[in-house]
Amino acid sequence: MRRDLEVPVADGVTLLADHYAPADADRPPAILVRSPYGRRGPFGLMCGQTFASHGFQAVVQSVRGGFGSGGVFEPLDEREDGLATVEWLKAQPWFGGTFAMHGPSYLGYVQWAVAAEAGPELRALSMQVTASTFRDAVNVGGTFALESALIWVDLTARMKHPLSGLTTGIMSPRRARRATLSGRPLAELDSLATGTTQRFFQDLLTQGPDTPFWDKRDFSPTVSEVRAPVNMTGGWYDIFLPWQLKDYAALRAGGHRPYLTIGPWFHADGKMMRDSIGESIRWFRAQLLDDPSGLRPDPVRLYVTGSDEWRDFPDWPVPGMTEERWHLQPDGALSPDPPPESEPASYRYDPAHPTPFLGGPTLLGDTHPQTDQRRLERRRDVLTFTSAELADDLEIIGPVSADLYVRSDREHTDFVVRLCDVAPDGASLNLCEGMRRLVPGTPEADGDGVRRVAVELWPAGHRFRAGHRVRVQVCSGAYPRVARNPGTGEPIGTATRMVTADQEIFHAPGRPSAIVLPVMPG
Repeated sequence: MRRDLEVPVADGVTLLADHYAPADADRPPAILVRSPYGRRGPFGLMCGQTFASHGFQAVVQSVRGGFGSGGVFEPLDEREDGLATVEWLKAQPWFGGTFAMHGPSYLGYVQWAVAAEAGPELRALSMQVTASTFRDAVNVGGTFALESALIWVDLTARMKHPLSGLTTGIMSPRRARRATLSGRPLAELDSLATGTTQRFFQDLLTQGPDTPFWDKRDFSPTVSEVRAPVNMTGGWYDIFLPWQLKDYAALRAGGHRPYLTIGPWFHADGKMMRDSIGESIRWFRAQLLDDPSGLRPDPVRLYVTGSDEWRDFPDWPVPGMTEERWHLQPDGALSPDPPPESEPASYRYDPAHPTPFLGGPTLLGDTHPQTDQRRLERRRDVLTFTSAELADDLEIIGPVSADLYVRSDREHTDFVVRLCDVAPDGASLNLCEGMRRLVPGTPEADGDGVRRVAVELWPAGHRFRAGHRVRVQVCSGAYPRVARNPGTGEPIGTATRMVTADQEIFHAPGRPSAIVLPVMPG
């Protein structure tokens, strides 16, 4: 092992990297890991020592601005430094001619930043809980992913020194939660959490998804051009899963056959992190050492919650799945039958007392991925639509969406849809959710002021057991997972005036609101 190797990049900054090599191999393939979270501690152990003990060289580098690397950390701006690091790697006397890249989250994003331009020496990518762009994950459904953004800027603002990783994973979510409960405008929350203004957080508040800010940080247009085989690991409760699956689809459309594993994990799930190392080693042996003995026959492996079993498939979306519309019904019912003539259901949303987020896709911290929703469902600003008890098992695997007919007295408002499994004892466990922010004219209203709203939920793989019930929640907030909508159309960072929204959800033959489930054959 050699520490603190100097890697020069284009603007004169020097980045530091540690190099691990097996003692009994002559220039074996290298695994490159680029991290903003330090290159020692858990990353040095899991990536450096583990890969070297399995016959690979490993280079674990700190990106600019932290842990000894020069310059100032520029979040998501990783293409130039990444390509310079690749060229440096190829020029080393110990480089054997081929390399791969590995890592979760940001460590996966930096792979996409260079993958299309890294040259033929790049033979494999293995990435977990990540995507080629974070543009839509930050602005999910047009909302703002407040809690994850605030946790991450606090985390990276403090992770500058070797011991910082021991506390930030615990304290950053707590500091973020305290800031979101302060009642202060969003533009002040970074200072409340971290002690000073964070430029990246301010950029996220002011630079919308269609601004040039995101163009140099979005590598989704080049995904189909990547030639190195890709191994992807995701979690049903990961904040990036929908966009990771878009990357999978882009690779398939480009004629590639990536491997995909989705487990019952959230973003920073320790079990997922541990399991992914073994999966990566098998992938690297197949692609770099011509040893495919560890690969499974089918490229897609999914954990089906509710049945608690792993299943293998040839592709995603999985063959045999059919989309079924389960319609919202009067009196809070839910069924595949068309709804009868009925008056809409209604509720009032007050952004001064926003509907909370109890469980679901999460970055870190105190929120559990699955939580009994009954406390939330007792609120007057949450509608529930529940099926009769199922006579047989119902299994869903694939994309989930909602098709709502809504009317609001506010042109600026949000809708949140959540799918739950209700057990015989009444416990209502969330499975997946999605949200959509409405602005004037998008979508257009009809002559009665009714808008048809498409909501993309997280994908799901779940079996509803016989005797259970299917439930759909509809509300207008999930705070602090996403920022509250003040209802005024003011910029989200500085808005202080809050106005209530009176919401109507239609369930009638001409306006059949529904959730669309990816149902597997019995």
